[in-house]
Amino acid sequence: MSTNAYDRPAEALRSGDKPVTAPPSAGAKKLGGVAGWVDDRLGPAKGVNYLMKKVFPDHWSFMLGEIAMYSMIVCLLTGVFLTFWFIPSAGHTTYDGSYVPLQGVGMSEAYASSLKISFDIKGGLLIRQMHHWAALMFIVALSAHMLRVFFTGAFRKPRELNWVIGCILSMLALVEGFAGYSLPDDLLSGTGLRAAEGFMQSAPIIGSYLAYMVFDGPFPGEAIIPRLYGVHVLLLPAILVGLFTAHIVMVAVQKHTQYPGPGRTNSNVVGFPVMPVYAAKAGGFFFIVFGFIAVLSALVQINAIWVYGPYDTSAVTAGAQPDWYMGFADGALRLLPGWLEFHAFGYTLSLNVAIGALMLIPIMYGIMAAYPFIEAWVTGDKREHHLLDRPRNQPTRTALGVAALTFYGVLMFAAANDIMAIKLHMSINDITYFFRTAAFVLPVIAFWATRRVCLSLQRADRNKVLHGRETGRIVRTADGQFFEAHEPLDPYTRWKLVGFEGQQPLELTSGVDAHGVAAPSNGKWRTRLSRFYFQDVVQPVTPAELEAAHHDGHATEHLEAGETTKALH
Repeated sequence: MSTNAYDRPAEALRSGDKPVTAPPSAGAKKLGGVAGWVDDRLGPAKGVNYLMKKVFPDHWSFMLGEIAMYSMIVCLLTGVFLTFWFIPSAGHTTYDGSYVPLQGVGMSEAYASSLKISFDIKGGLLIRQMHHWAALMFIVALSAHMLRVFFTGAFRKPRELNWVIGCILSMLALVEGFAGYSLPDDLLSGTGLRAAEGFMQSAPIIGSYLAYMVFDGPFPGEAIIPRLYGVHVLLLPAILVGLFTAHIVMVAVQKHTQYPGPGRTNSNVVGFPVMPVYAAKAGGFFFIVFGFIAVLSALVQINAIWVYGPYDTSAVTAGAQPDWYMGFADGALRLLPGWLEFHAFGYTLSLNVAIGALMLIPIMYGIMAAYPFIEAWVTGDKREHHLLDRPRNQPTRTALGVAALTFYGVLMFAAANDIMAIKLHMSINDITYFFRTAAFVLPVIAFWATRRVCLSLQRADRNKVLHGRETGRIVRTADGQFFEAHEPLDPYTRWKLVGFEGQQPLELTSGVDAHGVAAPSNGKWRTRLSRFYFQDVVQPVTPAELEAAHHDGHATEHLEAGETTKALH
């Protein structure tokens, strides 16, 4: 009979027996030996162990960043497939592929190879459409992720640099999308390149030299497609992957943000570790995103380049529109007045084009990147923040974000003013004047309305915490009065409504403390901006206020016993 403890039945085991585990298998020994060999030379065990135990909170909004990452991975995988057959050349050739309407037509090798991928390579059209849809999904998810970060205050210390990286990622994603959009050399993408060349020429003083350098001569030339190919396939992907890696590493090194709730503080993270829970969920979610993009690409056609035909410098596509993410810049171009083009110092300054085409995107993303530092200066808050804000508890920040989105929306819809004029049988001038006015008026209205809504929601939360939830039951008192019965909130619901910090505007100081020693002073502008941020903010309910409200409204706790009290409103 075997003497091993694990070979005996449970009743045969004695209290003094030492536990004996089964010996590891040969495969486990080999795997452990390889891991030990690698760790002896590279020492990754400590870092891998840290990452595997890293805790991530479980909330659906954190998946927006994952969708952006997975979409970028799909872009990289499908892009590698497309490079096997795409020819980045503007050299002339005659099409002899399987698409009959274009047979015998002269075109560039880039356009001919794009047609070959679409019609003659098995799975080529699906992969090409997956590449395009994944690129759009990447920009959509990245934008939604940044909005979530902004409205919840996840950009505050110590994550300011991560926010700046996100802004750079978003801006480079626009450039990367435009570069890929221009590579097929069909009539639509060629029209976009022609517009880009005009934008470059609008740069004051250096415009013509800049366009000549980029296109290596007069437009269109034969250098732009190979150059765009190198930028689209090598340069920008390397930068994007590097920035994305830095972003993920900083998220792993820093404490992850989380929404306020019971047991959640600035010094802990409530969630699941990477292994095994989060890794399994993230892996499954990748295949969900991949499958969604594949199904979307198989069922919904996008960028049918064979409809437009090859690019011809003498032709322009009627109703040509850029992809949606460049619509705001196109709209700005259409709204800028013609009088911004003038002559000065012997030069023609086409600011009506340069402002919208060259300056708008850097200025917009520059303001976005600088916002965390501006808010920290205005509020004087230099602390670390790991708990997220409810947007309603930061009414000014939320209102500024909605105002910026409104301005963006006006510019994006303005990019279709010609289509609106045709479909609605209206004057394009009247539509343009409307959008010009809306660009200044609607953001102000959106700011005011959003701020008032946030303050109203704050007051509603405060009232609910102090007086409880309405039950719909009407109670009659002994003296004939009627009241609606309220019931107190449970602690978990109440925590979310009171778990935020009160904020007060900064006061103007003289720069000298009580002992006559010079101290940092709050200037007039900083004090005014602080009042602009916080003067009307509703403060959270304090424990003393809650206790007083419950004491005054004790009858609600004994309603079943027939006791009544004064009104709770």
